[in-house]
Amino acid sequence: MAKMSPEDKLAAVQRYVNGKESSRTVAADFGISHRYLLSLVKQYEHNAVEAFIRRYTNYTKAFKLDVLNYMAEYGTSFNETAAFFNIAGASSVQNWKKQLDTQGEYALQPKKKGRLSMKKESTKQPKNVLAEGSTEALQARIKQLKMENEYLKKLNALVQAKEKLPRKTK
Repeated sequence: MAKMSPEDKLAAVQRYVNGKESSRTVAADFGISHRYLLSLVKQYEHNAVEAFIRRYTNYTKAFKLDVLNYMAEYGTSFNETAAFFNIAGASSVQNWKKQLDTQGEYALQPKKKGRLSMKKESTKQPKNVLAEGSTEALQARIKQLKMENEYLKKLNALVQAKEKLPRKTK
């Protein structure tokens, strides 16, 4: 099934609504399923021509909860609910219901769209900056100097041990 332009959707719905043709014949002429045509008719009944205007929206958590509460309260189907609230696809409402049932309300938070940025975020925690002259700063400095001293002693011992080994010639 190819994507239909808003004009084609409107033409198909108007041909069906005029009552001269069945949903199956109109759907066959436009190369769509008759169920899809009936969902377009529902959208047209609730929202008129505006139902076919393409919108790119990011629905809020409150709106999603309102939609799901309406659906539960009035017992409407996914298609009817989507048509009533002018949501482009009934699958969106179905996904929201599944997310609410499995993961709770937090899953309905709007998510950022698009690719993630390439910038790497540092996962290291920033070091605590100690005020100069404080006891903690002085103790940290003493600890650092002790580690340096131990490192240099170990390095010196390894160098002397290497010099003591007799050199073998081949």
